[in-house]
Amino acid sequence: MCIRDRIDVAQLEYCIRNDLNRRAPRRMGVLNPLKLVILNYEENKSEDLTAINNPEDPSSGTRQVPFSKVLYIEREDFMEDPPKKFYRLSPGNEVRLRYAYFVKCVNLVKDSSGNLKEIHCTYDPATKGGDSPDGRKVRATLHWVSAQHSVKGEIRLYDRLFTHEAPQRLDDFIEALNPNSLEIVKTARLEPGLETSAVGTSYQFERQGYFTVDQDSRPGKIVFNRPIPLRDTWAKLQRKMRVG
Repeated sequence: MCIRDRIDVAQLEYCIRNDLNRRAPRRMGVLNPLKLVILNYEENKSEDLTAINNPEDPSSGTRQVPFSKVLYIEREDFMEDPPKKFYRLSPGNEVRLRYAYFVKCVNLVKDSSGNLKEIHCTYDPATKGGDSPDGRKVRATLHWVSAQHSVKGEIRLYDRLFTHEAPQRLDDFIEALNPNSLEIVKTARLEPGLETSAVGTSYQFERQGYFTVDQDSRPGKIVFNRPIPLRDTWAKLQRKMRVG
């Protein structure tokens, strides 16, 4: 195959995103969990909230997602001392939980070494579904799972094998191997129901990317592969390098 017949990986990924965006059901999965406790939510209470399966396909309908007092959010969605334009959760800040409520961070819990263990929030019951009757707005919407109802999962995050767009042009292509082409995450907590997914089934984990059930999955252990994230992070990195 001559070089002019080669397909840019970015173009391939673009096509995959377009395809899966139309047909992949949405689910919520937290890869690096941080515990969030809602102080004014009743103990031992849980409720089912309505979530959209795929906004690109109205015929896919909705599903019920369990919500409770103790949740998990992504650790990167919280900062104790945030910089400007960080709109996710921070002390005193209010955000929307997807399909759920507005919550505001009011306290932090740390271990003896000063590491953050959990965050304490309050919620506004009037904002069920994600809108406020008084019209107030929030700048961020976070995905989450219920700690009580979520299931554990192993996630394999795949990135490009080479750090150079045309490694065949290099004197030694081995030098262009990407040391971060695979990251295995064993801390993930997933929306219930995903643990019974058939091998080869694809989903979009909201705000995370597209994931497919790996053949290594078995009863009691679900394994997902992420071949591509939601956005082309490589293109963004290359633009920054050109600007620099």
